[in-house]
Amino acid sequence: NEPEITTDSNEVEVKFRMGQPVKVTGNLIETSTTKDYSNLLFTQTQGDVVSYIIQLPNPGFYKLQIYALPVSDDSKTLPGVFNYLINCTRAPKPVQPFPKQYAQWKEGCYLYEPLTIPNADGTVNFKAVVPKGKQVAVTVNDTWTQLKNAGSDVWEGAVKIVKNSRVTLNVNYGGDESKYSTLLEYNL
Repeated sequence: NEPEITTDSNEVEVKFRMGQPVKVTGNLIETSTTKDYSNLLFTQTQGDVVSYIIQLPNPGFYKLQIYALPVSDDSKTLPGVFNYLINCTRAPKPVQPFPKQYAQWKEGCYLYEPLTIPNADGTVNFKAVVPKGKQVAVTVNDTWTQLKNAGSDVWEGAVKIVKNSRVTLNVNYGGDESKYSTLLEYNL
């Protein structure tokens, strides 16, 4: 509830319980340099709880700007609803950018794994909640891997990752089975 947060860890999670479905986004700005670190901010929703997972690259002050609008509102511009000032006193862990989040991701999706992907060859497990998805797939460059529906809008599967690739999480909401929307994009 306090607009100022002090942490000796460089990873923070801020959660809000919402009274209605909302679309949300945010910005993370280092105050001394005005550098945008929004690639170190991950937004997701589980039920009526919206979470902002934040990684802070260096000790210092950061501004977390939160924007939200009811899902029922067709406006393309989300108004600012809250600002936090975060004082990071230590940065003990290295940071790794989160995936880019596209608009449909921010309307009720939740990622269990992976929040980040190391730039190395190997197999990575994906598990995500994608409401109303008929098919969910991960692409690694041009190779598609369909995830399996584990029930309750949860999709999961193991995906072979190739170093220096573009990885996307995609959803088909029905209708034309060849049309998918990108939800998340990882650039390794």
